[in-house]
Amino acid sequence: MKDYIVRNRAVFLSQDDIPDQWYNIQADLPEPLPPPLDPATKKPMSPEPLFRIFPRELVMQEVSRERFVKIPEEVLEAYRLIPRPTPLIRAKRLEQYLNTPARIYFKWEGVSPAGSHKPNTAIAQAYYNKKEGVERLCTETGAGQWGSALSMACALFGLKCTVYMVAASYRQKPGRRIMMETWGAEVYSSPSMRTKFGRSLLEKDPDDPGSLGIAISEALEDVLGDEKAKYALGSVLNHVLMHQTVIGLEAKKQFEMIDEQPDVIAGNIGGGSNYSGFCLPFMADKLKGKSDADFVACESRAIPHTTRGIYTYDFGDTAGMTPLLKMLTIGRNYKTPPIHAGGLRYHGMAPIISYLIHKGYMRSVAYSQTEVFEAARIFAQTEGIISAPESAHEIKFVIDEARRCKQTGEKKVIAFNHSGHGLLDLAGYEAFLRGKLEDWEPAEIKVEKLVSD
Repeated sequence: MKDYIVRNRAVFLSQDDIPDQWYNIQADLPEPLPPPLDPATKKPMSPEPLFRIFPRELVMQEVSRERFVKIPEEVLEAYRLIPRPTPLIRAKRLEQYLNTPARIYFKWEGVSPAGSHKPNTAIAQAYYNKKEGVERLCTETGAGQWGSALSMACALFGLKCTVYMVAASYRQKPGRRIMMETWGAEVYSSPSMRTKFGRSLLEKDPDDPGSLGIAISEALEDVLGDEKAKYALGSVLNHVLMHQTVIGLEAKKQFEMIDEQPDVIAGNIGGGSNYSGFCLPFMADKLKGKSDADFVACESRAIPHTTRGIYTYDFGDTAGMTPLLKMLTIGRNYKTPPIHAGGLRYHGMAPIISYLIHKGYMRSVAYSQTEVFEAARIFAQTEGIISAPESAHEIKFVIDEARRCKQTGEKKVIAFNHSGHGLLDLAGYEAFLRGKLEDWEPAEIKVEKLVSD
């Protein structure tokens, strides 16, 4: 099989090879993650209060330390529909353009109907909510990829869907809003006049560009006012990252087929779900001493939540309605600028990714908006794919790493998760091509220490 990739562009799996279990890295961490805390008492909280927000089975997955969790057949059937497995592709034309001895592979998640990796958890969350008798799901979305995926999943399982879309993206990406509405969702620009918290922000600034933290607060306020509704989150939480591990589990099989092993494993991080889904099955080998791969998380320099953040307890939302999570954060009140990579406009980071960076198992890098669009242009002109601005962050790293390999002569295998296409992000590309794309410098970072470490 090793010659397969020499002759062909992509490595495909049969639908019989879709993983039938999700991988839970909590089973293999050297110590338990710091527990969520009750904001009132600052003490570890039990799972029970979360049952009002999430279905019971998802809460149990959130706290589980079982290594593998069985994927329900109804979810597998929906995975086949979208369809999974996704291809592993060698970027040979990019290699030739860079004249590098490195071999570059990417897992291509942009083939789903929603255009990204997000359906992997949206489908699972819609299923568990439907099973519990929930009638409506509320959520937030940044660039619109998560909102699109959940809208599609709700349509598949017969649920109503309400999406609070970050205002900057609501204005930049009308195509995403139209997709969500076509699948039957209600979509509101956030901050909105629909919630008390949204109205309070608009009174101060009618042009507030919003943020993921604000949109999360609005979705939670909506849910708490409707007994028939529950909340769905597209990233950050442990169960969300676990659902995404179908990506990495497939990728491990695909690399085995071609007798390759990644030396460098990269991905972008907003809340952490797409990179986690790709890297965590490989990270399991590093935790067990079976791999010394370099794990690299790529973020926006304008929202430097891991490169300049503090590892401490913080709220997951702006209004302070969530439990306190131990994570890398630049503070829930950080004013995130309206970069086109809307999925990266979040103040915090998934506790799992935060822990792995804090402990030195992976590292992170940050890039400006202009340089990631330049990397995306190179990728489009060599590999033919117009990438989501989020994915362009790891493409920038991959290009830099491949150029380093040219200088050193190293024949590294570089792998990354290409989380989605950018066909609905063309306003950003137009601004870049016309020389009007703005680079945002990080704002002042002030993190309120809510708990003594």
